[in-house]
Amino acid sequence: MDEFGYTQTLDRSIGKFASFAAGVSYISILTGVFQLFYFGFSMAGPAYAWSWPIVFVGQLMVALCFAELAGRYPVAGSVYNWAKRLSTGTMSWLAGWLLLLSSIMALGSVALALQITLPQLWSGFQFVGDGSGPFDFAMNGVVLATIMITLSTLINAFGVKLMTRINSIGVFVELIAAVLLILALGWHVVRGPEVFFDTAGFGEGHDLGFFGVFLIGAMASGYVMYGFDTASSLGEETKDPKKTAPKAILRAVTASFLLGGLMLLFGILAAPDLSDPKVGHADGGLQYIVLSVLGGPFGKAFLVCIVVAVVVCTLAVHAAAIRMMFAMARDNNLPFSRQLSKVDPVRRTPTVAAIVIGVIAVFPLLINVMQPAIFTILSSISIVLIYMSYLLVTVPLLRKRFLKKWPLANDGSEPGFCMGKWGLPVNIVAVLWGGAMTLNLIWPRQEIYNSVPPFEWYLQWGGVIFVATVTVGGALLYRLKIRHQTGVLAEHAAAVAAHPASGEQARPAGEAANPSAAVVP
Repeated sequence: MDEFGYTQTLDRSIGKFASFAAGVSYISILTGVFQLFYFGFSMAGPAYAWSWPIVFVGQLMVALCFAELAGRYPVAGSVYNWAKRLSTGTMSWLAGWLLLLSSIMALGSVALALQITLPQLWSGFQFVGDGSGPFDFAMNGVVLATIMITLSTLINAFGVKLMTRINSIGVFVELIAAVLLILALGWHVVRGPEVFFDTAGFGEGHDLGFFGVFLIGAMASGYVMYGFDTASSLGEETKDPKKTAPKAILRAVTASFLLGGLMLLFGILAAPDLSDPKVGHADGGLQYIVLSVLGGPFGKAFLVCIVVAVVVCTLAVHAAAIRMMFAMARDNNLPFSRQLSKVDPVRRTPTVAAIVIGVIAVFPLLINVMQPAIFTILSSISIVLIYMSYLLVTVPLLRKRFLKKWPLANDGSEPGFCMGKWGLPVNIVAVLWGGAMTLNLIWPRQEIYNSVPPFEWYLQWGGVIFVATVTVGGALLYRLKIRHQTGVLAEHAAAVAAHPASGEQARPAGEAANPSAAVVP
């Protein structure tokens, strides 16, 4: 940690599988694919499944860039710390700020997925009404999500060993369940693959035809395959992180693609009736297909595994948000930084950050009780912010490549992963993909941002307005106030002088090499 200007305060106890599990559990195919299948199918039908390999290729390009950076800088708050070494103080702060906001909003969205599965397992989980009332579904979802976030807060606050142990067990169960589910659905296939080449009437009447609805349906895949950087964000707590984190990132996104893709493939091929309206409805979807195909006991056993996946996904999202808040706070880059960066001396984990994030994450859920349309907007926005924060890393990295400043010249340290001559074309595709996906996600479509009454312009443009507000507002906050206080807090500063930021020239004594090089007493 001295190399990056920090002292080791977190518990370095995470092994190879736990690092891989962190990335897999954040992506969480059993959570995301099951939570969003109904949406993709309702928009573009069976052919929406083609979005899965397309999103994988784009995200793999981003993951390769991240793996290269993780092999150099395996530090907490990975995206923020990478941007800090590639770009300006303003851009790096924005990268951290946007990812922190998105993680907090995503925490509530993931926990809310319990509402889609638990009441299908047992009607007793429908605590509010019987599910038929206008607000029963939404209100009960908030109750279940709040309970889940509370448990996640307690586990993450207790220490990284407990969190990673539960996470690793959960991911093991998730992976085994995914393989068994794929085999079971494959055994019950009732139609051929030609269904994926038939638009089935979807897109008729749309301005762009099937392509238009496919772009909307593709969001169901784009909403799932991200968060692989979590393996590096836990780098300060990982053994041999420069080699472990890059491999964990690439293995997580690849394993998620293979298992998630096969579930989509065989789920659609095994569905008894694709014209059944419940296949494309929130209280049906892939869960409904599994229960219909496999029957009561077996189908419900897989739904239990989905609940396990939601739990570990919640833990992983919460853990990533904690590390981002901690990383920014120890650089004195947040309000109340000294409190937010406190590490429990016994458990060696940022306990205050864990509690603060858990409390904040509950507030957006309250909107879902009476205004589920607004919560849908917030959930969509959280994904937009993640893609934007990724761009604030891949774009400056590409600029460094064009300026021949990346890969770094030999500085005496061995990188854990390097793409070599493939780095430039991969980085170019990563930037183009990130820009295109961000535009697709934020486009003010009524189907996403104002899908239910009342149909108001401010709801449809809510995504654009909110993203612009938090981005511009965040930049102004940093430029006008926070940048004047930036510097590593004394209790987190390395005992020896930090090296200049890699790729930069040594500077005169007293002049910071990067925004966090100065030490704040």
